[in-house]
Amino acid sequence: MLARRAASLLVGGTRSSRRSFWCVTGHVPCWLYPATDHSLSCSRLLRTGSVSTIYAKDLFQGELNKEEVFPFPEISNDELDELNQLVAPVEKFFNEEVDSANIDAEAKIPRELLQRLGELGLFGMQVPVEYGHPHCRHGGTETEISSKALVWRANCCLLPDGAREVCNDLADCHNHLIIGITEEMLCLISQCLLYSCSGSDAASIKTGATLSEDGKNFLLNGTKVWISNGGIADVFTVFARTTVPDAQGQSTDKITAFIVERAFGGITSGKPEDKMGIRGSNTCEVNFENTPVPVENVIGNVGGGFKIAMNILNTGRFSMGSLCAAMIRRLIAMSAEYACTRKQFNKRLGDFGMIQEKFAVMAMQAYVMESMAYLTAGMLDRPGMPDCSVEAAMVKVFSSEGAWVCVSEALQVLGGLGFMKTYPYERYLRDARILSIFEGTNEILRMFIALQGVQHSGKIMTNRVKEMKRGDVALVFGTLFKKMKDSVVSTVDLGLTGKDGVTHPSLENSAKKLEENVYNFGNAVYIVLHRFGKTIVDEQLVLKRLADVATNCFAMTAVVSRASRAISIGLRNHDHEVLLANTFCSQIYFKNNYLMSELQKRVYHGILFCSSE
Repeated sequence: MLARRAASLLVGGTRSSRRSFWCVTGHVPCWLYPATDHSLSCSRLLRTGSVSTIYAKDLFQGELNKEEVFPFPEISNDELDELNQLVAPVEKFFNEEVDSANIDAEAKIPRELLQRLGELGLFGMQVPVEYGHPHCRHGGTETEISSKALVWRANCCLLPDGAREVCNDLADCHNHLIIGITEEMLCLISQCLLYSCSGSDAASIKTGATLSEDGKNFLLNGTKVWISNGGIADVFTVFARTTVPDAQGQSTDKITAFIVERAFGGITSGKPEDKMGIRGSNTCEVNFENTPVPVENVIGNVGGGFKIAMNILNTGRFSMGSLCAAMIRRLIAMSAEYACTRKQFNKRLGDFGMIQEKFAVMAMQAYVMESMAYLTAGMLDRPGMPDCSVEAAMVKVFSSEGAWVCVSEALQVLGGLGFMKTYPYERYLRDARILSIFEGTNEILRMFIALQGVQHSGKIMTNRVKEMKRGDVALVFGTLFKKMKDSVVSTVDLGLTGKDGVTHPSLENSAKKLEENVYNFGNAVYIVLHRFGKTIVDEQLVLKRLADVATNCFAMTAVVSRASRAISIGLRNHDHEVLLANTFCSQIYFKNNYLMSELQKRVYHGILFCSSE
């Protein structure tokens, strides 16, 4: 039942999916256009409740800050209609003009196709209107573009590698530097971050920039590898080490971000890499040899490039959810058509239970990915440049790994067809493999999630201990009361249900499972910190499980919040959303319990982990 209803939900489309957010998630060559008279309004589109954005970190405290995630973010009908008008030509373009098979075979995106994408307004979506882009959109709105239009149809030719975030940096840099954009000029932008020995460690950049004797230019020297659009870009954002005096007057090396034009000279590109997947994207080595860069081309401050680089990665990670969900929906549509027409043993393939289960898995995973991405988008659209780096990392890890599972399930439904290069299905498998690697490998992101949460929890616990030592009677008695209450009360109430609850009654059981998981997770973090202390940074397998539980809890939060909103406002097919949410929460609840039991074994008995499955 779940499989049939879930598949029909994601394949057929619903009002709830129509109301979802819109996102161009590919980090693509960015064409910047002059402002036009028909510029769209650049206002925040999401209505959310709280300014605070430490929801994910507070999970490590065993706390649920419901004000941050309830109600689920929404787009107004007027704004949605405006977005739909923008979507229609994009969908038409991808359906009629993009030949993804040829892009994969030739390993190249035609220049005219890129120009056509620019004419549709897909590049530089977040560049403010005053800086020359007609369609300024914030994070939440962007998510729907991916869901509706960019359904991975161009064989990942729109490679997620930072162009959208680069445009943000260009628009927001302190110098207000405008690259010479004219009616006749289009700028193709690429981001240069990786060094051959740095890998996942962005801080180990070795490309250097030294100030010229006259103080007018920085001279860039070094090599960057695996640079997207590196062979065709006109403009680069380059991260390099510069010498910066510290407070004591001593020189230290810090990373600085630069805007570098190919016309400056001293820039050469290697031949394009022959990749397994996302073959349409141009990826190559870029060399800088005494490239002169005007001091005015520094983005932000000298020495402030590392934060810019991290923001670029953070912003790109959350959109992975909508991108992966769009890809999965496309796969569901193709494999469902095959399952409904293919017959075996006098029955349609889709009538077999194990095949239905595969569609259920794909539909559920896509729903969760979307929910996480939309919720994070809502957080990002709040005023004050909120820090959602942990939430974004969670979306990326969950979605990239879920997409790999779903692609495998879809190809299993398709059988031999999925293995043949004459059909488009195997390309999805090749393209999906990169998802767990770029924007930061999932292993690195798990360490980031866990350490950020543990650090947040550790600071709070340290402050409480200090206050108790200073004789804070209220805190002492409050802590004792909580301990006594925990010892006698068998149920957990974190505010999602009951008198002041925010979830719909049909999701009450799922909300209670979430509350119990979060509460027990807070206790697990406390035990782990007490056992390992500062050496926790060396316990990677412990940190991995902490990150997985936290990510699962955030995913549960997203689906419960979204499904509650769907049923409360009477969306058509809200029963499908409730079914998907409840099924997911039931599965993840037991998985979280297993992971936390493993943590206890490691802490109390020193048992090493073998597998998280």
